[in-house]
Amino acid sequence: MKQVKILTDSCAFISPEVAEELDIHIMPLTIAIAGDILFDGDSATHARFFDMQAQGLRSIISAPTVQIFERAYADLYQETDQILALHVSSGLSATFANSVLGADTLRGRCNIEIIDTNSILLGEGILVQIAAEAARKGKSLDEIVRLVRGLVPHIYTVLYVDTMDYLERSGTVGKAQAVLGTMMQIKPLLFMEDGKIVPMEKVKNAEKAIDKLVEFVAEFDTIEQTAIIQSDVTPTEQTNILLQRLGQLFPEKTFPIIQYNPLLASYVGPKAMGIIVYEGMTTF
Repeated sequence: MKQVKILTDSCAFISPEVAEELDIHIMPLTIAIAGDILFDGDSATHARFFDMQAQGLRSIISAPTVQIFERAYADLYQETDQILALHVSSGLSATFANSVLGADTLRGRCNIEIIDTNSILLGEGILVQIAAEAARKGKSLDEIVRLVRGLVPHIYTVLYVDTMDYLERSGTVGKAQAVLGTMMQIKPLLFMEDGKIVPMEKVKNAEKAIDKLVEFVAEFDTIEQTAIIQSDVTPTEQTNILLQRLGQLFPEKTFPIIQYNPLLASYVGPKAMGIIVYEGMTTF
């Protein structure tokens, strides 16, 4: 039996070193902004994107096309007839749908499974890495699919958003709700539910938002992996407060700060902060 090959997209938080070591194939999303086309997937692109977003420039984040996926699957088919693709939530991007269509030309000749991770960034990256490690151990495609599907419900994402403008543009909230929220200076907390960003609760200021984020993490009996997400890896005053309080609750855990990507930024803007938690589960 040939080894399973793993395909994913640039929304998964995976270091280039890990991707190379585990032979993970990454398809970049594209960013159209101010007449430029950027390919998602590295810190330099993200820095440029956030600089341009801060100037008020609008962007269009696009999934890899069906044709690009067709070529990617054809290339992998030269090495194996067992392929697993894991993608950013279909509630945020057309990547999953395009991947499904791109695999059609090989149906019947190649065993291809495509999973919607219902996640992004660290959550997606954890699932991809676990799948790749299982593939390297020689696990079958069916075994890896069962493993990953069982892990999807154990990843959680909560976000605090400073402005409702981007939520309105993305259709996450209605115009009337956004206007009212701005007038009342309401700061929404958002939750990733079934792969979609949904309003969870409203708070009046950053202090209350931090309280809610801490309460959210405190609900977990076990935490396998976690991270704070924001548009810059440099800690802000709010981030330091959050880190201090989380450290008091979980002194044995570390809470790294990772930069969220342009796709998530198109929904929440450049001044959001959140936490991703993987509570862990027995694997192979």
